[in-house]
This record gives sequence, C-alpha cells and structure tokens, in this order.
Amino acid sequence: MRSGRGGGVWPLVHAERAALADDLAGLTGEQWATPSLCAGLSVREVLAHLTAGASLNGVRWLAGVIRCRFDFDKQVAMRLAEQLGATASETHDRFRHVITSTTKPPLPVIAMLGETIVHAEDIRRPLGIRHDHPIETLTRVAEYYRGSDLVVAARRRIAGLRLVATDGPFATGSGPLVSGPTLALVMATTGRSVYCDELDGDGVEILRDRRDMR
Repeated sequence: MRSGRGGGVWPLVHAERAALADDLAGLTGEQWATPSLCAGLSVREVLAHLTAGASLNGVRWLAGVIRCRFDFDKQVAMRLAEQLGATASETHDRFRHVITSTTKPPLPVIAMLGETIVHAEDIRRPLGIRHDHPIETLTRVAEYYRGSDLVVAARRRIAGLRLVATDGPFATGSGPLVSGPTLALVMATTGRSVYCDELDGDGVEILRDRRDMR
C-alpha cells in the first residue's frame, strides 16, 4: 500500500480535519478544558497543536527550532501557544481556517494524516465522541507507522510483535500476537496505552509496557 507523498493523501487529511471540527462544534468550556490523551494537554491545546502543524512550513519550522536551540518540545509548546487564541471559540475557528491547508513542517504527507487521526482521537476519546474512520485511511496510517519512528517511536514500539487487524487487511511483524480494531492498533502503536484495553493476544501487555518509549 502506498505511503503517499502528496495529492492522494491530502484529501484524507482534509476530511479528517473537517470531521473533527464538526465534532467539536458546541463544546462547553468544561469540555474544552478536559485533559486529552496527550499528557499535560487539554482538548483545546491539542486542537491548537493541530492548527500549528497545518500552519508551519519548513522554513518557519527550522527558524523555530533554531530559536528554541534545538529543543523540539519547546518548539512544539511555542507554536501551540501561537495558535491557542484568547478563547476556545477562537481556537476552534483557527482550526477551521486550516482544514484545507497543505502547509506542513518537513514531514511526509502521510505523517500529517497520522498526526491528524491520532490527535483527533486524543481529543475524542476523553470526550466520549466516536468517529468512524474509513478503514482504508486507517490501514494506510497503520502501514506508515509500522515502518517509521519519525515524530513517535512507532516502529520500535511494535518490534518483535505480530499485529493483526480484526476489521481490515492490516497485519505486520512476527512474535507475540496483538489483535484488534485497526484504530486501536494505530493508537497503541503511537503510545496510547488505553487502547490496549481493546486489543487481544499475548503481546498486548508487552505493547502496553512500551507506552513511554520515545
């Protein structure tokens, strides 16, 4: 399956952003302040992070890295703050503004799709919002993460494990089995251990123990 370098993947990114924006319309202040699955970040802050990713080209990314003296976590925090806005409504409006953006840091487009899906679920899960992703989209993201440690240590996290989707064609690796829905496999692969509760097999606890791998 193609990992995607451009045009074929951007429409998927845009569709996932639009779905998330719709899901978050009308949230209360308390809901916006809900802790996300990203440690230390609220739902609102994760949305601002997604806006930052869609607003940051390679030149601005590099300038920020230099400004932050190659402290990548500091760079992420700085860009998030730039996009947060004064109110939750402004945070939401800023995200809506970048739904169809093709601006990105120096990452492959498929990585942007992965970031969008994973962070969207970081937001939705604590809010109890369910979204049915197209299985083709999820499979494409799962295929990307199985071979990449870019941004998150996905490939190393699943090393020595056999992952098998129960709702689609995705399968990879060898070793103790981890099976379940493709979305749960993607989220667990990127360190969201709460999704291990939706998985079965002898390898699940191994994967859960690797949640903090970087």
